[in-house]
Amino acid sequence: MKIMIVTDAWEPQVNGVVRTLKQTMHELKKMGHEIDMITPLEFKTLPCPTYPDISLSLFPKKKVHAKMTSFKPDAIHIATEGPLGIAARAYALKNKLPFSTAYHTRFPEYVKARTGIPLALTYKFLRWFHDPSLAVMAPTEVVIKDLQSYGFTNTVLWTRGVDLDIFKMQDARVLESDPPIFLYVGRVAVEKNIEAFLELKLPGSKWVVGDGPALEGLKEKYPHVNYLGVLQQEALAEVYASADVFVFPSKTDTFGLVLLEAMACGTPVAAYPVTGPIDVLGDSNAGVMSEDLQEACLLALRIPREVARQHAEKFSWQVASEQFVEHLKPKESHTTATSPSFA
Repeated sequence: MKIMIVTDAWEPQVNGVVRTLKQTMHELKKMGHEIDMITPLEFKTLPCPTYPDISLSLFPKKKVHAKMTSFKPDAIHIATEGPLGIAARAYALKNKLPFSTAYHTRFPEYVKARTGIPLALTYKFLRWFHDPSLAVMAPTEVVIKDLQSYGFTNTVLWTRGVDLDIFKMQDARVLESDPPIFLYVGRVAVEKNIEAFLELKLPGSKWVVGDGPALEGLKEKYPHVNYLGVLQQEALAEVYASADVFVFPSKTDTFGLVLLEAMACGTPVAAYPVTGPIDVLGDSNAGVMSEDLQEACLLALRIPREVARQHAEKFSWQVASEQFVEHLKPKESHTTATSPSFA
């Protein structure tokens, strides 16, 4: 099958959306599918206001439409609600072509945290964007229920996985600081609630890995915390393996790939009992969820590393990608009624 994937999130960004798409592409190619992508790398871009790491493509409609016409995909997947996603959506609707979309992040909550725009307004935009989609792929059942509560009727499950060959237990010891070592990995931004972690009075030392608009402010406010920038996956795996507890302070993530990566390296998790940790940890003993994050951090120190690894091994990119492909298939009635040939 020829699959066109359109995304406003792509390299050089390092985040869960980009990692998910890259891993999915790898699995799809192994299955024998032909993949083409439309990303911001092909366009003139403008830094997103309040978040310059995100590139917004300028006037992409003509080029997006030309590329989709040329490729003649059997299936279209629109991964994001940005300029490229809007242009691809317009093309699909104009030509009566079925397409799928994805809900990767709690976009309305992020927008409210940054700008104060009410959730209802942003969710109204998201319903407009996703309503024509054949299937809105969401990473967990909890997220699906949340979307349904805001009026979404076309949601389906597309779970996530972890590369167990890269993220593995190893005797790395690359973090040279006082034990126990508490680690955060991810985007350094206000919506990630990182200060809830940095404010904790914990023994040992704290590390923050990643980049983002809040980094310089955190460095100034918390000078005794250790900071690393963005790391490639092999180096990141060594960092996970060197930590005693992975701390996930976010209350707005839909899933949290970093949770799986940490556990695959044998590092137990401390988190709030919210969407993301609830879905990933479940009723396992691979981490501790508590409204008292400090308590969760201290209790997580008691968890054997093998327990965390064993739980991570339950998550497969192959299974996740098979779900993705299944959701790409147009419904029989929809195809017959509205989907013309590309020929």
